[in-house]
Amino acid sequence: MVRLLEQAVAKIEKSPEDAQDAIAARLLADLADEKAWSARFAETTEAQWERMAALVRQHIAAEEPVPLDDVFPSSTS
Repeated sequence: MVRLLEQAVAKIEKSPEDAQDAIAARLLADLADEKAWSARFAETTEAQWERMAALVRQHIAAEEPVPLDDVFPSSTS
């Protein structure tokens, strides 16, 4: 385990059990989210990157925000 993580765990261990559970749940959720994003990026094709860039340029020119769901549509939808 890396030193910084060891320091974090040592501090967490001093917290009440319910706080430890809450922190652990957040960490596990963050790890799952990071894994999902990494998979989505890895599966993105060159054509999708080009479409995203064109869409972002278009919205920047129009000074409109770009919803991430428009740029990276969910594979389940």
